Amino acid sequence: MAHPEILISSRFYLELSLDGNNQAVDGIFMDCKGFKCSQEVIEVCEVTPNKWGKAQKGMVMRTKIPGNVKINNIVLRRGLISSLALWQWFEKTQQGNWATQRKDGSLQIYNQKGEPQARFRFLNGWATSYSLSDLSASSTDYEIEELEIACEVFKRVNLNS
Repeated sequence: MAHPEILISSRFYLELSLDGNNQAVDGIFMDCKGFKCSQEVIEVCEVTPNKWGKAQKGMVMRTKIPGNVKINNIVLRRGLISSLALWQWFEKTQQGNWATQRKDGSLQIYNQKGEPQARFRFLNGWATSYSLSDLSASSTDYEIEELEIACEVFKRVNLNS
């Protein structure tokens, strides 16, 4: 795939591919945040019947067990391009049709040579937010398009899966 010149000077880039779309790649991004999965900690406190030392009462024991898994939203940023695919995905979600807009997809990270370095899969993702950077005709900065995706499952997978 031929990439825009801006990618040549970058240390890395990300490709977004949504399952079921006609295109092999739905977007190329230069910035991503939200790659975070965490698990809540549930702390259980109980008093044991054991007596320790000279104590007259049982000992307080705290046990930590895993709770719910939390997956952050993925925020992708790139220079504005003419494609409307991501905007249309967000727009269809806004129109109350979000259940049919939930998509599985992958994010693949490439190094400067265009070699794949890591791959992530998400399941049941939908576009929660779309924004465009402030525009100024006198600025030399790129206009930045930002897309936020909420998903139910986010995991790192082998490069070949």
